[in-house]
Amino acid sequence: MRIDILTLFPELCESVLSESIIGRARAAGHVTIQCHNIRDYTLDKHQRVDDAPYGGGMGMVMQAQPIADCFKAVPEVVPGKKPHLIYMSPQGQTLTQEKVKELAGMEQIVLLCGHYEGVDERVLDALVDEEISIGDYVLTGGELPACTVADAVCRMLPGVLPNEDAYEIESHYSHLLEYPQYTRPAVWEGRAVPDILLSGDHAKVHRYQKKEALRNTLKKRPDLLASADLSEEEKQLLAELQAEPQ
Repeated sequence: MRIDILTLFPELCESVLSESIIGRARAAGHVTIQCHNIRDYTLDKHQRVDDAPYGGGMGMVMQAQPIADCFKAVPEVVPGKKPHLIYMSPQGQTLTQEKVKELAGMEQIVLLCGHYEGVDERVLDALVDEEISIGDYVLTGGELPACTVADAVCRMLPGVLPNEDAYEIESHYSHLLEYPQYTRPAVWEGRAVPDILLSGDHAKVHRYQKKEALRNTLKKRPDLLASADLSEEEKQLLAELQAEPQ
């Protein structure tokens, strides 16, 4: 898969996406990530990429021409097929694990990072395929959201994590939160790891983990249960939890 990021601050994105798991995945060739400096494509002799908005208002707006030319310079994974362009915007659809899985199935995505008061609306009309938000708040630019999307998508790609179980058991993958995790020592400051996890009985441990994942979800994000595709065993465990004294 290829991910391209259009930004005024390519060094910021590179510093995040060159480290840890994603950095190793790039080095191993599991994913190609390229950051493009929008400022390199401006026709302004002072390298300006923004201007005052028509109609007045606070702040500046990123111009269409540098963004469009930067996007046009992105190599196409499939010749003649326009890459899927995503604008990182607080007005967009909120990022979910389902959306991450959808994006991970694409051959190429391009992430556009806005700044100032945003980008000329004509860019959205002419080039952008969808807008994505990482939450109901506003940041100074789209770089951190773009890195978030890139990180989440890369983790779903073959070879990036040791095996599928590494992400299939995690929170949100199956519309449930993950069960609690523990490691050594068995007792820390008077708090002990649940005995069942030390029992060596894999069937009981597996059932315990399913039940605790449901307990976590019921306690912290009960709204997720409405869309969770529960097995018969999980439905029984959920009924047990709901019957427990509050």
